[in-house]
Amino acid sequence: MSTSPKPVKKVPIHLQSAQNRVYIKNGEIVNHDKSFKADVYIEDGIIKFVGPSSEITIPGGVRTIDASGLMIIPGGIDPHTHLQLPFGGAVAVDDFYHGTRAAVAGGTTMIIDFVLPNKHESMIEAYDKWRSWADPKVCCDYALHVGITWWSKSVSEEIGILCKELGVNSFKTFMAYKGLYQLNDSDLLDVFERIRHLNGVAMVHAENGDIIAKNTQRLLAEGINGPEGHELSRPEEVEAEAVHRACVLAHQAACPLYVVHVMSKSAGIELARARHRYRGRYIMGETLAAALGTWQPCCQHLGFDHEAAHVLSPPLRPDKTTPEFLMKLLAK
Repeated sequence: MSTSPKPVKKVPIHLQSAQNRVYIKNGEIVNHDKSFKADVYIEDGIIKFVGPSSEITIPGGVRTIDASGLMIIPGGIDPHTHLQLPFGGAVAVDDFYHGTRAAVAGGTTMIIDFVLPNKHESMIEAYDKWRSWADPKVCCDYALHVGITWWSKSVSEEIGILCKELGVNSFKTFMAYKGLYQLNDSDLLDVFERIRHLNGVAMVHAENGDIIAKNTQRLLAEGINGPEGHELSRPEEVEAEAVHRACVLAHQAACPLYVVHVMSKSAGIELARARHRYRGRYIMGETLAAALGTWQPCCQHLGFDHEAAHVLSPPLRPDKTTPEFLMKLLAK
């Protein structure tokens, strides 16, 4: 019995439309596990066929795209965006319309943004607020992580509601931003245990907030208050220490952990060691395009506006071999 897919049936010409029927031929399909030559037929936004041209009958009125010499890549999922985010007295310039429109233009077909409640704000109310911002504007699929920016019995209860009733199963914690979002180790353990019981995933911004706060006070006292002071306040060992500690805490709670925006060689090494130590269980991580595409000295001595536009936390690193090193970690 043949296992080949059935040919696509012809349809009456008055029902055919080049807008909702697309045939991509002669391309190299790139999936997560392999790449191979094949044609793709799409109807009403749904992929109906992937395979050799000899095994498909194409209906009339189809828009045909010749992808010879090109790669056909599935739509991207960006799991870490901050659209329309209020932070530090400012609001992210990209709202959910402009941000997702740009995403689609670049081949990203889904984003996962972050709900970040203020301290003592209800997580459910913050979630509803983000939904009210996003729903009328998004141009692509989206989901939401929710930040745990403070800890209490009510927060624990609301995590359960978010997970069981509202479809949220990933929650971001912070080891940085002392006095704003930072949780101590005891609270982190409680959070990780709660997320584990709900079969969720914990995320962590891993930097030692206590050290950063001390360094910031010292640098300001020395008169260093420009963009150049940002990396000085949080050198890579401050990131690496927090990555190591977060992995240990998560392992103690048997909670899956996703370390966001790994930006330095030292932090990447700690993450790789934890993955090896725990045999790949629980521990995952990401880095950023910025960390793979540039490094800190490339952004210096080009004026305040340019330098300030390259400030992020954790920061770009002064070691020019960092991008290549992080790329190799991704490859592994």
